[in-house]
Amino acid sequence: MNSPNQSRAIRLMTVDDHPLLRDGLAALIGGQPDMELVAEASNGAEAVEAYRSARPDVTLMDLQMPGMGGIDAIAAIRAEFAAARIIVLTTYADENNAVRALKAGAAGYLLKSAVRRDLLDTIRAVNAGLRRVPAEIACQIAVHIGQEELTSREITVVQLAAGGNANKQIARHLSISEDTVKAHMKSIFAKLEASDRAHAVAIAAKRGFIEI
Repeated sequence: MNSPNQSRAIRLMTVDDHPLLRDGLAALIGGQPDMELVAEASNGAEAVEAYRSARPDVTLMDLQMPGMGGIDAIAAIRAEFAAARIIVLTTYADENNAVRALKAGAAGYLLKSAVRRDLLDTIRAVNAGLRRVPAEIACQIAVHIGQEELTSREITVVQLAAGGNANKQIARHLSISEDTVKAHMKSIFAKLEASDRAHAVAIAAKRGFIEI
């Protein structure tokens, strides 16, 4: 006997703040006999409300949106609906965003550049209870697995360093001592295996801890 997910169309919700992207996804989904678009949202808060109403089988979630972003929306939906199956659909190819999304409860992570090639197969796989992460991002995660993550304060420090701020300026901005900033920088260098300040900023940006 077929399970409910096999005997009817996969019910989908799309969450993205760009209407054209949602329209494109709707057209792609509309051409599939085994899929049905049942809800759309333009930010995380709308997504949580829409999920409660529509109860989709699979949700396609952007990360960067005004108001509540994708990570918080995933966590909120999964806290209320533990069986929710969510695929992140994003332009961010770094391992930090992928790890944060997966920790929040996402079952899949897909780059928008791969939508036409991989989205439909990813939806079907996640609907069947599998997990899907692009090979290049999975490799990044594997390389750094077991390493200590930067703390929120360390991320703030390296973000300020990326903006050209000296230790004294960072200390003033954060209302901490310059020695404390130096201690944070030393920890950042160790965790990122960076040789100097510029190297630490470059690695932090590449891995998605900061934006420059």
